[in-house]
Parts: sequence; structure tokens; C-alpha cells
Amino acid sequence: MLPDLLGGRWTDVSLTQPEFARYSRHVIMPEVGVDGQRKLKSAKVLVIGTGGLGSPLALYLAAAGVGTLGLVDFDNVDTSNLQRQIIHGTADVGRSKCQSAANRLRDINPEVKLELYETQFTSKNALEIVKPYDIVVDGTDNFPTRYLVNDACVLLNKPNVYGSIFRFDGQATVFDPRVGPSYRCLYPEPPPPGEVPSCAEGGVLGILPGVIGCIQATETIKLILGIGEPLIGRLLHYDALNMTFRTFKIRRNPKWAVGAPHPTVTGLIDYEQFCGVRGSAAPTPAFAGSDITAEQLKKRIDAGENLFVLDVRNPNEFAICRIPGTVPLPLPELPARVAEVPKDREVIVHCKSGMRSAKAIEFLKSQGYTKLVNLTGGILAWAEKVDPGMPRY
Repeated sequence: MLPDLLGGRWTDVSLTQPEFARYSRHVIMPEVGVDGQRKLKSAKVLVIGTGGLGSPLALYLAAAGVGTLGLVDFDNVDTSNLQRQIIHGTADVGRSKCQSAANRLRDINPEVKLELYETQFTSKNALEIVKPYDIVVDGTDNFPTRYLVNDACVLLNKPNVYGSIFRFDGQATVFDPRVGPSYRCLYPEPPPPGEVPSCAEGGVLGILPGVIGCIQATETIKLILGIGEPLIGRLLHYDALNMTFRTFKIRRNPKWAVGAPHPTVTGLIDYEQFCGVRGSAAPTPAFAGSDITAEQLKKRIDAGENLFVLDVRNPNEFAICRIPGTVPLPLPELPARVAEVPKDREVIVHCKSGMRSAKAIEFLKSQGYTKLVNLTGGILAWAEKVDPGMPRY
């Protein structure tokens, strides 16, 4: 039996006649009933991120009658979001994601109170933002924020409903520091920078966040109602290609819990530094070498210089768009095919935005290459500065 999340405050909440009509399919279920709907109405849930995962989970939590929803997001809607972030529409491109999501949620259920945090979620504001809420739902897509969300929830003793997506695979679980493991029990240390591709680099099936986001919403509602068996101590893995669900046990490591004899998490830290990056939007080249801008590269190509421009993106990315005259050699294949890269010519390396090209240059340096240059901003910069008609992804 899980501890009561709401502290009994739901007993002072009543339902109006319109609410009985709206939630009638809930109320007639014995597992929910009138008291359960009163619990949902009194609950306060913080949704961090209104993107792929945040879209379906926020929509369903609002529709279910969760009384207060906090939304954290500092980004704007981009056309590339619309393939999976169903809370936003074409008319919302360029708008604040928080504002766009709030408009849709108010249309779904005007009875829900929305609290918007149009700011970056950081170590400076995380505890203040999380503290008023009963449950935190993590809809983020990068390691620094996931560790930050986890540690804030551990320090404040709040359940963290976790989800992640990549290509055709998704994961979901509930990290509840009151009774179960935390994110650090599953991933004590972050992977090396750039080792795990982001969805922007590797892609994601547009439907996938709908599945995982709905699972997160389901687990959140179960926690509020105190029913069923939440995914505490179990990691659910979904393989969309094979349409299989598998669960794996997660062991609780006491050292990550507040109150342990020597707890590891005693306060919030610099999570960008902890994960070895400066930020998800600004990859940090890990080499000391030369850079070239898209405009400079264009001038040198037009001048007929004997350049070797190496494209280390994946073949499917190369099929979308390419810089004329570039040589494709995907980063995973570079160690086996390094002999194809000349040592006697200047090699200009690029990827989509700069992270993978920096890793390629580090590898080439280890193989004795010295004439290496990184294209700042990758092919995205080329599309913006040189060829605006180039397809972007």
C-alpha cells in the first residue's frame, strides 16, 4: 500500500453537476468512483516538457480531471515537432510551447488550473518549481535534465514518472523515493557525451511518444488514486517494431536515497558539467583545432580549392540533403574505413550540427591526422547561411 500522496486534502473537494457529467465514465468505475474523481481534482501534477511525451500525457491528465497541471518548457514550436508533438498545431509554429499547450488543454478541459513555467528548468529553480506538486512527470529528452529531475524529486520525496523514447523503442517506469529506486539506481553515471544519439540525430517514430506518454499518464493516475500496481521497481520496455512489451527489475540502491547513512544526493549540482556537456542545444567540440563557417566553406569550394569534405552523418540523413562534393562516411563506420580519408589533404568534417563531427575529428587525430577542420553548426548552418532552399530535418 503506497503512502497517501494527497494527505487527505481531497476530502474537502466536491464535484459540480457539470463535472459529474464530464467524468461520468470514471465515476461509474468502482476503482475510481466519486472519491477517486475528487482525488484527481485535488491533485497537483508537474509536467516537465511539452514535447513528444508531454503532449499526450498532458492531454490525458487534463481530460481525466487532474485539478492542477504545471507545465515547464522554455522552447518554441518548430515545424519538426509536429510529426509527434500532437498538442501543438501548424498555426502554433514559432509560438511558446507552454502557451500553445495551455490553449489546447483549456479547450480539452477548462476546469483544470494551469500553471506555466516558461523558463529553463535548472538547479537554481528546480526545487522551488517542484515543491508545490504531488507528482512530477518527466517528459524531457536529455541526460542533464533527467538527472536534475531525479535529484529534485529525491530531495523533496516526490514520485517521478519517467519515460524515454528513441527510434522505435520506449521506456517507462516510476521512480518513487519513498518506496523504490531512483533514476540513479538505473543509471548511476551518464553515458559519455555524444555516445547516445538524440532524437534529432537518430530520429523517432512519431507514434512512439503517444504510447509511452499514455503509459506515463496511466501511472500518474494510478498513483493519485492509489490503485493497481505502479511501475515502481520495474522498467517497462516497448519495442514498436516487434510490438512487444518487456519488464525488467530495478534494484534500489540505498546510497541514492535521502536519509541513507552516507547519501550521495545531498543537493543539486551542475548537471551540464556532470554529463560532460554545456547544453543540449550547444554541443561542445572536444578537440582543440580549427573551425570553419558555412560561408567560408562555400567561398573555398567556389574558389576550386582541393578540399576533402567528409560527411559523417547516417546514410538516410545524407539522402535528405547534402553539401555538393562531400564524401559520405558514417561515423560508426569510420574506424573500419579510416584509410579512405586522405592524410595529405585538408579534411573538413561535418554532421548535422557539430557533435558527431567533433567525435570524428577526435578519432582522426588519434590516427595521426593533422589537417582537420570542423564545420561550425554542421549542415544546418549550411542550410541557413548558404542554401535556404535545402531541406531541413
